[in-house]
Amino acid sequence: MHQGTMKAWLESSHLYGSNATYIEEMYEAYQEDPQSVSEDWKTVFDNLPSVNGEAFGTPEVAHSKVRDYFRSLALESRGGTAARAADPELDAKQVKVLQLINAHRFRGHQNANLDPLELWKREAVAELNPAFHGLTAEDMSSEFNTGSFAFGGETMKLSDLVNALKTTYCGSIGAEYMHITDTDEKRWIQQRIEPSLGNGNYGKDVQTRILEGLNAAEGMEKYLGAKFPGAKRFSLEGGDSLVPMLREIIYRAGESSTKEVVIGMAHRGRLNVLVNVLGKRPGELFDEFAGKHAANGGSGDVKYHQGFSSDFETPAGLVHLALAFNPSHLEIVNPVVMGSVRARQDRRGCKDGSQVLPITIHGDSAIAGQGVVQETFNMSQTHGFKVGGSIRVVVNNQVGFTTSKQEDTRSTEYCTDIAKMVQAPIFHVNADDPEAVAFVAQLAVDYRNEFKRDVVIDLVCYRRHGHNEADEPSATQPLMYAKIKKHPTPRKIYADKLIAEQVIASDEAVAMVNGYRDGLDAGECVVKEWRQMEKYAVDWSPYLNRMWEEDYASTIDADKLKQLADRVALIPEGHVVQSRVAKIYKDRVAMANGEKLLDWGMAENLAYATILDDQKRVRITGQDSGRGTFFHRHAVLHEQKTASTFMPLRNLEGEQGPIDITDSVLSEASVLAFEYGYATAEPSGLTIWEAQFGDFANCAQVVIDQFLSSGEQKWGRLCGLTMLLPHGYEGQGPEHSSARLERFLQLCANHNMQVCVPSTPAQVYHMLRRQVVRPMRRPLVVMSPKSLLRHPLAVSSMDELANGTFQNVISEIDELDAKKVDRVVLCSGKVYYDLVDKRRKENIENVAIVRIEQLYPFPHEEMAKALADYQHVTDFVWCQEEPQNQGAWYCSQHHFRTAIPAGADLTYAGREASAAPACGYADLHMRQQEALIKDALNLGKAE
Repeated sequence: MHQGTMKAWLESSHLYGSNATYIEEMYEAYQEDPQSVSEDWKTVFDNLPSVNGEAFGTPEVAHSKVRDYFRSLALESRGGTAARAADPELDAKQVKVLQLINAHRFRGHQNANLDPLELWKREAVAELNPAFHGLTAEDMSSEFNTGSFAFGGETMKLSDLVNALKTTYCGSIGAEYMHITDTDEKRWIQQRIEPSLGNGNYGKDVQTRILEGLNAAEGMEKYLGAKFPGAKRFSLEGGDSLVPMLREIIYRAGESSTKEVVIGMAHRGRLNVLVNVLGKRPGELFDEFAGKHAANGGSGDVKYHQGFSSDFETPAGLVHLALAFNPSHLEIVNPVVMGSVRARQDRRGCKDGSQVLPITIHGDSAIAGQGVVQETFNMSQTHGFKVGGSIRVVVNNQVGFTTSKQEDTRSTEYCTDIAKMVQAPIFHVNADDPEAVAFVAQLAVDYRNEFKRDVVIDLVCYRRHGHNEADEPSATQPLMYAKIKKHPTPRKIYADKLIAEQVIASDEAVAMVNGYRDGLDAGECVVKEWRQMEKYAVDWSPYLNRMWEEDYASTIDADKLKQLADRVALIPEGHVVQSRVAKIYKDRVAMANGEKLLDWGMAENLAYATILDDQKRVRITGQDSGRGTFFHRHAVLHEQKTASTFMPLRNLEGEQGPIDITDSVLSEASVLAFEYGYATAEPSGLTIWEAQFGDFANCAQVVIDQFLSSGEQKWGRLCGLTMLLPHGYEGQGPEHSSARLERFLQLCANHNMQVCVPSTPAQVYHMLRRQVVRPMRRPLVVMSPKSLLRHPLAVSSMDELANGTFQNVISEIDELDAKKVDRVVLCSGKVYYDLVDKRRKENIENVAIVRIEQLYPFPHEEMAKALADYQHVTDFVWCQEEPQNQGAWYCSQHHFRTAIPAGADLTYAGREASAAPACGYADLHMRQQEALIKDALNLGKAE
């Protein structure tokens, strides 16, 4: 270790100063067993310089040499010129003092005054007692070096130091940050909390602002309780400090040039935040309680799931606020918020996240119990999903529904311990001390902006009522609620404090309460910082009230398409790619030149190229999206010698839209939710989530159920997200065959989304383009293929791309005499190629095959045209590869029956009903496949 590096290490160490005795003890332990000391100390001793040619780490080097070396560095770093006389006893005491400081930094939070109800049974931490370190009452009047402790001077009386440590680390704030490995981050936090002893030292203006927030929080709940007794509102009472906390975060964010804040939260306190932070008119909320609602044609949703947007005036300028809509699946909104934030940052060209701030608000049981929290933390610093850090607030009311025993809600000391996986600092704070709450709120904003990382605030409070206002909590928490009934509200505690300190007069406090209530009576906005929302960059008006049947431009100039094809097939000179990839790109050059028909990968890449050429954004995310799970896309080329990458789609000629293709973290729920949030904030481009295998979407079912399929119906939220779900029966077993088509069809109603099963490269090209060029923004669910990616019959011409359009139904393509046809097979997807191959081999001329490429919304008009020549046929068959209880049969047969001629029969050809999606044996799969093909073509059952 270089001497300058050693010096820097000493300056940042908690053992800064005259530590010779302690260092000698550590060195002795190191010599006996290098693994017995911490990694930091081991690194120091491993890298000590040599003395007379011999390394420090050898037993021959005297301990005094080590002690003198460290003492000289410490003295030099303080600008000293001469060492003081060594006093072994004082040296030992000095080390113990520094250990005491260190103990408070590490464990002070465990004895902090965090619980407003004082119900927490926490044992005293021995290391926080000076006596534990051998420091006596006689030492209290002695002066000691304070090392890097940032309060006072270089030396302090031990008694003053102890008081300062207790105030800073064992007061209303419990700071957990010593698990962070980055020294700069730890020192930054110390420099923020130690000089002020964890106190904001606020003047009357800020104190009055805090009290106004508490007045609003309490006044809102009391008003609702009196006006709508017994109605569910998921009261914030007990956690009232959340309102002034959020307001302080917004004020601080505004000072930091933040332009937008996106908030995600579940039920508790949501109505309060809507009215008292975002500025929703109380009159609108009261109408919702009274059962009145706008006739918007949707199902609507309960009031404590609703979102809202507004502008908030801070001294530094307007901050746009957005509260995300949220279902009852508590934590799933967190990645949705992050996706929305990332889209807003991308639109603003903000690379460091400073302009858009995400805030997520959690329950204490939920943050510890819901797996999507871990998933969202895990993605927080990854390339495709980082947003410059988020502020995560836990409304810790110490009870999850009816579970309050810590050992029943989690396996860790704190509900916030999950955040340590990303080394986020955690600030526990007593919610009955609103100035401490304001202090950590401002600290959190500053930390996030400084280090672009997540930060957690654990707002330790209580829940004055039950889980909802109709619940009786004393049945399950008798001691807690006996205490709560006697406990004064946060507003009263703080008002009394300000009155006692003569900050405000008693009549001023009463006037504030009455004034707020008058505002509620008037029904108008009660947030003085609220401003009429300006028109922002996201303009949804082009996509509102659009119908499926609207015409849109699907063609593209053939020369332009050829030009884009050349660029898509380009490998830069000197960029060496893997041999199989080189063959794929050689074929793409031939396709671009018209020498070969286009395969799936080429057509898909051309779809993206045309969208980018139109200045639109493309974002593709999945666990293997760069190359494609089935080795077909190869949109990102990896140089074989340097591992550098090249993306042809980023190198089209002329101006183009941006494209991001991300190989995501190994998660489905959080990533799909992130992309949903992204798509709801970026309507003009193409946002795609691709499952590695279609059945992986199982892990994200809550996103599909609660957001994708029902978001428009419940909340009026349009979303054009595309899901690519590989689906196909290739004998790969139960887990990698089915994308669970039936689940999506079961969710289809009210034209809420599209479900497509494209069977040609031209179809995927037009399907993806349609998702952007058509002014319709609804989710697109695609059963994408596997074997068709390289099937010799699944090819398309360049003309089909340039001049075609997406066909919801593809009629019979072979030249059959319609009059001879006495059976029509309806199908979707890969099974079509098995059917047509068998029919051709058997020279069958009386069976027509019609492909349904869009199963929902069902294309009745196109079906009528496709079946126009077969109105004499009475024998219709639906053929599918999936078991009878899966696939499209049960969910779509009513559409099939409507489409066929009156009096015709519809029968089923496919696998028998099964609990599993597919069989696991290749030979059994082949027998089943042969049987269903023969059955569909009326060739009898296979043996």
